[in-house]
Amino acid sequence: MDTARPVFPFTAIVGQEQMKLALILNVIDPKIGGVMIMGDRGTGKSTTIRAITDLLPEIEVVQDDMFNSHPSNIELMGNNVQELLKNQTEIKTKFIKVPMVDLPLGATEDRVCGTIDIEKALTEGVKTFEPGLLAKANRGILYVDEVNLLDDHLVDILLDAAASGWNTVEREGISIRHPANFVLVGSGNPEEGELRPQLLDRFGLHAEIKTVKNPELRVKIVEQRSQFDQNPYKCIDEYKEQQEILKQKIINAQKILPKVTIEYDLRIKISQVCSELNVDGLRGDIVTNRAARAYAAFESRYEVSIEDIRKVITLCLRHRLRKDPLESIDSGLKVEKVFSKIFQFNFSVEEISS
Repeated sequence: MDTARPVFPFTAIVGQEQMKLALILNVIDPKIGGVMIMGDRGTGKSTTIRAITDLLPEIEVVQDDMFNSHPSNIELMGNNVQELLKNQTEIKTKFIKVPMVDLPLGATEDRVCGTIDIEKALTEGVKTFEPGLLAKANRGILYVDEVNLLDDHLVDILLDAAASGWNTVEREGISIRHPANFVLVGSGNPEEGELRPQLLDRFGLHAEIKTVKNPELRVKIVEQRSQFDQNPYKCIDEYKEQQEILKQKIINAQKILPKVTIEYDLRIKISQVCSELNVDGLRGDIVTNRAARAYAAFESRYEVSIEDIRKVITLCLRHRLRKDPLESIDSGLKVEKVFSKIFQFNFSVEEISS
C-alpha cells in the first residue's frame, strides 16, 4: 500500500500559466537558474511547486549515500563514491523520486549547509559530516517559501550553491565539499517586501501570480480543490492520463535539449533587447537563450523560433530591470514593447492584458 501523502495533480491546476511554464523549463534545464514566484496569498504557489515533482522521472542514486550521488556522473557525486569508483569497487544503486526539500523560514546556516563534528575530527582524525538541506536537495528541488523574509546571507548561500552546483563547509581548518545541484524555487508575497535587486537578478526566471478575477474560473478552482480534499485518489486517477502525457513530454525535452540550436541572428536580437532594456551583466542574455532552447525542446523542436523567445523573454528579464530597491517589478509591458520593436513582432491586446 502506498503511504505517501497524495499530491494535487499538476495538470489539474487551473490558470497560473506563467508559474507552471517557469517550473517546467527549470526541470527541463536546471542550469536556467531556478525561479522566483511572487504573488498574492492563496494563489496556489506552494501547491503548484509541490505538484511538479510528481511529473519527474525517478532518478538512480547510490544506495546509502547522503548526497543522492549519481553512479557515474562525477559532477553529481560525493567524494566517497568517487573513491569507490577509483578503487573499482562495486556500487549498489536504487531508484528514488526526485527529492523535494522545504527550507523552513527559521533555518540556521548549519541546518542549510551541514556541520562538521570537530571533536571527532581532532580526537579520532575522522571527518564526520552531518548533512544539511543542501545535501538532501542534490539532484532535486529546493523550495523556499517566503524567500523575501529570509536573511540575505542565507539567500546568498543558496544562490551560490545553486549556481556552482557545490556546497563547501569549512570549520577550524577542516573542509568538506559536496555536490548541491538543485533547482532553487523561491516564493513570496510582494506586500511583505521584495528581494534586493542584486539577489533577484541571480534567479533565472521570475513569475508573477495574480488572483483569478473571473468568477466562473474561481468556482472551478474551488470545486477542484474540494473534490481533491474529499477523495484525493479519485482526483489523481482522473488526471492520470494527462499527467503521463506531460511527464513524457518533459522526459523527451530533457533528451533532445542538447541538440536544440538557436540561430546567430536570434541570439544577436536577444542581446539587443537586453542592451536596450539596460539589463546589467550578461545573465539576462544567457538565461533567455537557455529558456528559449528549453521551450523549443518542450515543444519537440530542434530549432528555436521567434515564438519560443517571445514565450520566455518576459520571465527571463522583467526582474532584471529594477535598479532601485524601492521600485516595483515591471509587469512585462516594457519587455514586450522592446521585444516587439527589435523582433518586429506584434502582441495581441489579449496577450498584453493577461
